[in-house]
Amino acid sequence: MDTNLYQKFAQEKLGFAFHDINLLVTALTHRSYVNEHKTAHEHNERLEFLGDAVLELVSSDFLYRNYDEPEGIMTALRAALVRTESIGEAGRELGYEPLVRLSKGEQNGSERAHDVILADCFEAVIGAIYLDQGYDTAKDFINKHILVKIDTILEEGSWRDPKSYVQELAQKIDGVTPVYRTLKEEGPDHDKTFTVGVYVGDSLKGVGTGHSKQEAQTAAAREGVKKYRAAGAR
Repeated sequence: MDTNLYQKFAQEKLGFAFHDINLLVTALTHRSYVNEHKTAHEHNERLEFLGDAVLELVSSDFLYRNYDEPEGIMTALRAALVRTESIGEAGRELGYEPLVRLSKGEQNGSERAHDVILADCFEAVIGAIYLDQGYDTAKDFINKHILVKIDTILEEGSWRDPKSYVQELAQKIDGVTPVYRTLKEEGPDHDKTFTVGVYVGDSLKGVGTGHSKQEAQTAAAREGVKKYRAAGAR
């Protein structure tokens, strides 16, 4: 293992050198790698646990100080900020994916599985930064890579439950309740992928995929919301 690569990443992408670079290495080590390489002694799940708590505290504090909204809305905003898709995307943008240590099996896993792993690693990196550099540096990292997305989340309305929101828009604009239709099922029973369309009358408003019909419906509803909002609906 070349720790210099990890330290170079920290200096170039994070803006500081780790006192204990092994914390960053551990943050980017998946359980599967430890199972496959007996010389690797620790994976990132404990750091992920810690980072998740720091992320929730920082995002909660940010929302409390900047938005005078009821608890339910604040909770929905926080969930949109820290959901797997958001933090996985932040991880891709940060560019640590080549440094993530996985087993050969996980390297060949699905895109969905990789997204979850990247999100978990992102939280683990937060935990590593918190232990190595302290709360303020971890907070700055979260501000830079997660909390900056709040304006987009508010503009797109992506903090709202997509199925409830698309129903509200469909009834308001078209006077019709949307319905969901399964368009396709693929894969073995233990790893199926569903493709679902959301229809308003005869009009297909959005298509989504997922590993359950519920997940696919939510993805389709999210696309439907985007279509309505692109047309000027609010």
